[in-house]
Amino acid sequence: MTVIILQSVCGNTKLTVSVIVVNWNRRDLLRSCLQSLRSQKINHPFEVILVDNGSSDGSAEMAETEFGGDPAFSLRVIRNSGNRGFCAANNQGIAASGSEFVALLNNDAEAEPLWLSALLGAFSIAPDIGMAASKILVYEDPRRIDKAGHLIYPDGQNRGRGSGEWDTGQYDRVEEVLWPDGCAAMYRRAMLDQIGGFDEDFFAYADDAELGLRGRIAGWRSMYIPGAVVRHRRGETLGVRSTRRIVLIERNRVLLAAKLFPWSLLCLNPFYFLARLTAGLWAALRNRGEVGRQAGAAGKLRTAWAVLRGDAAALLLLPAMFRKRAAIEKIRKLSPHEVKALLLQYRIPLRQLTEQAV
Repeated sequence: MTVIILQSVCGNTKLTVSVIVVNWNRRDLLRSCLQSLRSQKINHPFEVILVDNGSSDGSAEMAETEFGGDPAFSLRVIRNSGNRGFCAANNQGIAASGSEFVALLNNDAEAEPLWLSALLGAFSIAPDIGMAASKILVYEDPRRIDKAGHLIYPDGQNRGRGSGEWDTGQYDRVEEVLWPDGCAAMYRRAMLDQIGGFDEDFFAYADDAELGLRGRIAGWRSMYIPGAVVRHRRGETLGVRSTRRIVLIERNRVLLAAKLFPWSLLCLNPFYFLARLTAGLWAALRNRGEVGRQAGAAGKLRTAWAVLRGDAAALLLLPAMFRKRAAIEKIRKLSPHEVKALLLQYRIPLRQLTEQAV
């Protein structure tokens, strides 16, 4: 059962932005996240919709007590009885919102005061801008980039643009990107109404990639806004070494490709996957990359087993993905050839993907 508690200061004022925060047992991180939203400097009315996935640590109660009674801060809390996952919870927030723009902010992220205002400005650039990406910095060391939009490898594995790089101003210009990272993004309501929300079969990880690519196929564009700055505590949801995380990432890269890639690229998927595995193994032997940072031979074997489990799990969902693939034709604006060109335009180099740990 879902209980919705409303704390609204906007009265009959039409809201411009709804910010959705999904939470599960991260009370202290959530407090910092909400504090950063309460400090936003924006000349448009906005609300925060907190979707709590059955937390047992008092997260929802903390939010209601510390933020719900603030007369200058509009907060709605949606309580779920269990953990429905990132996708379903965000869809709840989207459905509860009537705002023209919907922003997402992870509970382990903190937004700088001009974050919302800067993202909102992206949509005045052109009417076909459906998504806006933030400049996401590593919380523990904000001199480093976490993500500045996204890149993708042709087997469906996606990676944040600039992940791990020193921030020397190389991402300080407004420009088009493939899609935004769901950690800190904004979407035009008209786009979401047209293409739908998150695919709940993904549960978590690559869900923002699927939504973003679906939006691109429907003809919407994505802009990166460097003035929209967020600091992100990476890997707080499941942990960067979690095998569950690896299973989901591998499973969902297969589902993403099966659902949205043009056939000319999808048919080559096994070859690109083999190239990535070979390069990843070579990197791991030199203790580089994602696998290389796993402790010892046992840790690397657990990672390899998690990848295989992810592929096996993807096979079970392939029939559903192919059914959804057929439905994409109803919203298609880009031809398969144009989609392939787009993906290759924002292709991440294999060496960068396999040798850099994020």
